[in-house]
Amino acid sequence: MKTVLNFWVSLIISFVYGSAFAQKALPISETIVHDPVMIQQDGTYYLFCTGHGISMFSSKDMKEWTLLKPVFETPPTWATGVAADFKDHIWAPDVSYHNGQYYLYYSVSSFAKNTSAIGVATNKTLNQSDKNYKWEDHGIVVQSVPNRDLWNAIDPNLIFDENNTPWLSFGSFWNGLKMVKLSADLLSVAKPEEWYTVARRERSFNLPDTDPGDAALEAPFVFKKDGYYYLFLSWDYCCRGEKSTYKVVVGRSKTVQGPYVDAAGKSLNDGGGTLVIEGNKNWAGAGHNSTYTFNGKDYFVFHAYDNAKKGAPKLKIKEIKWENGWPKVTPLD
Repeated sequence: MKTVLNFWVSLIISFVYGSAFAQKALPISETIVHDPVMIQQDGTYYLFCTGHGISMFSSKDMKEWTLLKPVFETPPTWATGVAADFKDHIWAPDVSYHNGQYYLYYSVSSFAKNTSAIGVATNKTLNQSDKNYKWEDHGIVVQSVPNRDLWNAIDPNLIFDENNTPWLSFGSFWNGLKMVKLSADLLSVAKPEEWYTVARRERSFNLPDTDPGDAALEAPFVFKKDGYYYLFLSWDYCCRGEKSTYKVVVGRSKTVQGPYVDAAGKSLNDGGGTLVIEGNKNWAGAGHNSTYTFNGKDYFVFHAYDNAKKGAPKLKIKEIKWENGWPKVTPLD
């Protein structure tokens, strides 16, 4: 689950970055983020992550990052209708480029509740100095409602299949991670509706439907590679600083809807998942990854909780190597 902006993501960002934007870049080792996603435009890398109004950074080399103005200077007007306690803290964005526009999906929710919705905004450019830079919000794409839905509409990720059909994966806890076909304009669920469960862990049966439960999984991200769709997801618990237990696992499928299986052949719908990265004595947990190809190399982008800084969530970027069709990254230092 995501918390209300935790101590490090709120107070440290205020302390480290101050109130000014576009100031001197910080090295990646000092870049505080949660749930990072990345994209490249005209030689500049842009990072979006959980934060007030959706935090945004830029870099020329993926090594030093400059904090920019947030995506939303004023929150989406519909958000308080979904989460009554919403205070412009927007979770887990996802960014893509399609047909001349950037699409930014994002989550509005309340902690430990599935009173949640995924919205989407578009922009012609990510360069904040460009006269055409302006985010247009298109409202809700998917919404979950307590006592109606046994899933949670947060942590979106857009993927196009081999026929260029758009799909949105999402989810956290409850009865697993979902995938739904989107309309051609990427702004709503396609009709007739087509839904799939792509990953699940065992949930205790004696829990009320409003309880997120003990099946700790979230943050799906689908990456196409050599005829397979790779579904990355995070297991266990984020947002607890030095007590975080986050880790990333993966499965793969020949079709975007699944079924996804791990390297041992176990279905992700039966709790399967091949470990990609986890915490150690220096890093309490590592998770909520995204995966990209830049300049012919595949990269694994995520955050990890720095035990030397009281569990501050730090940006991590690692190159992926592939062994027998499965992604490998070096362990955390």
